[in-house]
Amino acid sequence: MAPRRFPILFITQSRIGDAVLSSGLIKSLVDEVEDARFTIVASQLTAPLFAEVPGLERIIVMDKRPGGAHWLDLWRRVRVRRWGLVVDLRGSPMATALRPRRRAVYRPSTTPVHKVVEAARLLKLEDAPPSPHLFTSEAIEARADEITAGEGPILAIGPCANWIGKAWPAERFARLAHALLDPGAPLAGGRLMVVGGPDDRRTATAVLSAAPRERVIDLVGREDLLTVYAALERAALFVGCDSGLMHMAAAAGAPTLGLFGPSDERLYAPWGPRARAVRGSRDFETFRRIDPRLDQAICHMMDLGVETVSRAAGELLARVALETATPARTPAETKHDG
Repeated sequence: MAPRRFPILFITQSRIGDAVLSSGLIKSLVDEVEDARFTIVASQLTAPLFAEVPGLERIIVMDKRPGGAHWLDLWRRVRVRRWGLVVDLRGSPMATALRPRRRAVYRPSTTPVHKVVEAARLLKLEDAPPSPHLFTSEAIEARADEITAGEGPILAIGPCANWIGKAWPAERFARLAHALLDPGAPLAGGRLMVVGGPDDRRTATAVLSAAPRERVIDLVGREDLLTVYAALERAALFVGCDSGLMHMAAAAGAPTLGLFGPSDERLYAPWGPRARAVRGSRDFETFRRIDPRLDQAICHMMDLGVETVSRAAGELLARVALETATPARTPAETKHDG
């Protein structure tokens, strides 16, 4: 007898960063639910992140329309199926309207909590929040191998953000690249990989020029998101603004340094043991007083100096090197120390 399929409707977020931060829920469901079959609802931006999910039946692209018409259209497309589980990270009435066997609907936290933990609460996993995870394929990994082939460690930089207020100046990223790649630097002899979207070319140009052409990997609008993710798996270090690409780098396991100013690292710091956030002299609440709606078209990142970021990057690399060099201890060794 063929195994019974367990249909899951997973409604993810419309922004890349948010979708990545909650992606660990899908990994948990893949691991725990026998014969899970996924229908994933995503935006035009986030849909490519989920193309290789095991058990994927289809991806429904849903972007916002006036009067909530997108929800009505989605309901019409999915209402005929008896869902085993509906996970709704947009907090809509959809799960109730469909009457699934089980529902998990997003509710905002009343106190500041990291978005990974907030997502984990939907499936009651907050005590051990699943880390962000994206699935790739053999073909994608082979393409990433091709892109990153060469000698020397890779410094990946994501210089762009979705709002100028969160963007660190491009010339500072260029100076940072020199500070990390020049002779005697932590990644001396390494290569520079710059990541970004199709609209980021102008900003990225100043950063791309920070290393000789033969030692530059240009991934600004040139590859799909999962290929960029796989390339980031091969980076020795990622430094970038608070953005979806920063969260992708951390999810890929790259040592990740996120640059923060007018965004709250309690909620959006890069997630993982090899990730950390750094900011200048002003805390988030100071920015909220200066720009209450966080929408002014000015750069709020000028108080974060190159020296501060370079020092934080060096400390992160040193910590990762120490962890890599230190062999794992056996339970017997730990008991003996006690």
